[in-house]
Amino acid sequence: MSPSPLPDEAGARSAEPRDGYARRVGLFSGVMLVIGGIIGSGIFLNPAIVAQRVHTPGLTLGVWLLGGGVALIGAFIYGELGQRIPKAGGSYVYLRDAFGPLPAFLNAWGMMLMIATGAIAAVAVTFANYTLALTGLGPGFRFPLAVGAILLLSGVNYLGVRPGALTQNVFTVLKLLALAVLVGAGLLLESAHPAVAEAVAAPQAPDSLVLALGAALVPVLFSYGGWQQTNFVAEEMVDPERNLPRALLLGVIGVVTVYLLANLTYLRTLGAAGLAASSAPAADALGHLLGPAGRTFITAGVALSTFGFLNLVILVSPRVYQAMAADGLFFPWMARLHPRFRTPSNAILFQAVWAILLTGTGTYGELLDYVVFADWLVFGATAATLFVYRARERQGLVPRAAYRVPGYPFTPLLFIAAALYVLLGSTASNPLNALKGTLLLGAGVPVFLYWRRRTRRPEAPPALGAP
Repeated sequence: MSPSPLPDEAGARSAEPRDGYARRVGLFSGVMLVIGGIIGSGIFLNPAIVAQRVHTPGLTLGVWLLGGGVALIGAFIYGELGQRIPKAGGSYVYLRDAFGPLPAFLNAWGMMLMIATGAIAAVAVTFANYTLALTGLGPGFRFPLAVGAILLLSGVNYLGVRPGALTQNVFTVLKLLALAVLVGAGLLLESAHPAVAEAVAAPQAPDSLVLALGAALVPVLFSYGGWQQTNFVAEEMVDPERNLPRALLLGVIGVVTVYLLANLTYLRTLGAAGLAASSAPAADALGHLLGPAGRTFITAGVALSTFGFLNLVILVSPRVYQAMAADGLFFPWMARLHPRFRTPSNAILFQAVWAILLTGTGTYGELLDYVVFADWLVFGATAATLFVYRARERQGLVPRAAYRVPGYPFTPLLFIAAALYVLLGSTASNPLNALKGTLLLGAGVPVFLYWRRRTRRPEAPPALGAP
């Protein structure tokens, strides 16, 4: 007798294609993917930067609330796009269908070359650093721990989207529990250092409020980034037309709530000036409240959080490379799905090898600096595709979407403006890195032209093959 279908699989067997991705990701797993894709180590560290730039508790919380509003608009936008085209690859697919294959290819090229793989390397090293701090191991274990994490999670996701999603669920719940302890202790226990709050009871607002708010918004928006990655696995979701928009909205709202409560904890425990002076706000706050045990606990929480974020990037990114290869714009073997596990197995292996090479060379930090602006360039360009789809809808070329972005066209324009602001801010703060990032992305143009000449886009999805 065959076992009953698991919750995420219920009702999906008859709807999924036999030669494509398997629908194994339900609503709960989708929400965990959204939350896990946003919460990494940023909320444990970046609040100090924000407090340094705006000084006062009210402005600090206000900037995080403003950033949450931008993220929520992004969730609305990606929700409508995912409902319109529930295909693996997310932004790659939207850019290709709206603006043509070159912008889509450059998006995938940037992810494969530096954005996703560089993030994997950087987060793996961050995980290793926190693990060393917990265990007392020497620095010689940093590289083996980082590589081991990449290999382990690549293996898990090679075996199917369900093991990958289950791993994500577990570590997302664990990171939320760590944050719940932080928030609960901060809001329920009296600060162990009331003198800190007294000394900064009346912090002064910055001289130039507009400039300070703009500068503080950059690390906040970076901390909120990541909701878009769930769209990469849209084709593997159960009833994606309904569950993907729901997962995006529920996940982003959950993260905004957690972020505001965490910042309220930091401010109540450390004060605005104490928060601004802290190099590790979460550890300092919980250390004040619970002593050395609190610092150890939150260090473990950050390690778990980075491990979960690492799994998320490893899980979703290969779907973009596979979509690019399926369009004939990269090696054909990258387009193949595993005949049993129905995962982009070759893309997962390629990603793991390249990320490990970046980890070994130590260039991942530079790569991430070069392409900070590229991520938000993709966000803005993807939001702009919505205007193309709405125009086609009015012309009767595509059906009307059941899910609609509220406040259209003003909300997408506001989101695009926020993306442009991050681009301008990143370029102004380090023009050389912006130039290098542009050159790295531009290097994809001749690669695109080569594959464009060599192959034509197939009319049908690639057949399953051996990995």
